[in-house]
Amino acid sequence: MMALEIAMDEMAEKLGLDPVEFRILNDAKSNPERPDRPFSTRRLIDCFRLGADRFGWSRRGRPTALREGRWFVGMGTASAIRGALAFPSGARVRLDGAGTVTVETDMTDIGTGTYTILAQTAAEMMGTDIAAVRVRLGDTRYPKSPGSGGQFGAASATGGVYAACVKLREMVARKFDLDPRAADFADSFVRGDGRRFPLADAAREGELVAEDVMEYGDQFERYDQQTFGAHFVEAAVDSVTGEVRVRRMLMACAAGRILNPKTARSQIIGGMTMGLGAALMEELVVDKRFGFFVNHDLAGYEVPVHADVPQQDVIFLDEVDPHTSPLKAKGVGELGISGVAAAVANAIYNAVGVRVRHYPITLDKYLDRLPSVSS
Repeated sequence: MMALEIAMDEMAEKLGLDPVEFRILNDAKSNPERPDRPFSTRRLIDCFRLGADRFGWSRRGRPTALREGRWFVGMGTASAIRGALAFPSGARVRLDGAGTVTVETDMTDIGTGTYTILAQTAAEMMGTDIAAVRVRLGDTRYPKSPGSGGQFGAASATGGVYAACVKLREMVARKFDLDPRAADFADSFVRGDGRRFPLADAAREGELVAEDVMEYGDQFERYDQQTFGAHFVEAAVDSVTGEVRVRRMLMACAAGRILNPKTARSQIIGGMTMGLGAALMEELVVDKRFGFFVNHDLAGYEVPVHADVPQQDVIFLDEVDPHTSPLKAKGVGELGISGVAAAVANAIYNAVGVRVRHYPITLDKYLDRLPSVSS
C-alpha cells in the first residue's frame, strides 16, 4: 500500500481527477484475484466520503498553492485494507455460587485489550456486570486459541467465549426448568415463564462449568473478509530547510462491529503512528561488507516519539458483518498502519510538488528539488 497508493495519486493527477473521487470511481466490487468470491462487506467508499468531509478535504488545493509564512501546506489521502480472518478458538466458562463468571482460554493480551473485550463478551452473554467477570489468559492448560497477531485475535477469541457462554446459559436455564432458547439473562437475573431467578442461584449446589470451541467451516472461502479504511494527512514543509511536519491525521475505518471503541482507537492511532515512522524516519542500514545492522538500537533506528505525533482522529463506521464471527466483529489491530505512509507522501507532494518514491522521505531525497520562493 505504501507504493500502490502513491501510484493511485499519480494516476489521478494525470487524469485531472481529485484523488478521493478517483479512488471512488475505481472501487472494486469483488476480489480481482477471485471474482467469484464477494466481499462480506466493503464500505471503502463510505470511509472516503465520511473522512473527506470530517477532514475538510474540499479545502485542498493544487501543489504549492497553499502557503503559511515559510511553510508549504498540503493534504494527502490513501486507502487501507487488511484481511479479517478468524480461526477456531476455545474457551471455558465457570459460574460460582457468588455469581462470579470466570473465563479461561490460552489466548494472550499483548496490550491490545483482550482481557477487556473477553470480559465484555462474557458479561453480556451471561447478563451480569463486567465487574463480576474474571478473565484468565495465557495458560496452556486452558482451551486452545489461535493467539494474538495478524488482526485475528479479537474476532477469534470472542467467538470461543461466546460459544462457551451459550452452553453455560443452557445449563443455567435447565437448573431453573426454563427453556434455554427463551430465557432472558440480564441484570444478574434469569427470566422466563413469568419467573425470575438470581444468576448465582444456579451454582448454589456447586460450580457450573461449560467449554466449547467456535469453528468457521468454509465461510472464509465463500466470502472475502477484509477491513477497510481511508487515511487523510495534512503536512507542512519548510520552504527553506525542507523540514516536514505532519500536522493532522485522520482515519475512517470499516471493521465490523467495534467491540470496544477505546481499545480499538488505541490500536488504530498506534498503527497511524507506526506509519508516520515508516514514512519519515525508519530506515535499517546494513553493512554489506561485514553483514551486520549498523543502526541496531533505538539511538540509531529512529521511531516517532510523542512530540512527533500530531493531532489524530479516528472514525469507526457503524457496521456489522453477518458473515464473520458470532459477534459480527472483525479485527482492527493492523488496519491503522495500512496505507498511512502513502498518505504522508501524497501530502508532501501536494505541499511542494515533489514526488518521493523511496521511503523514508528524508531531506537528501528532495531538498534540491524544493520550489523556489520569494521572500
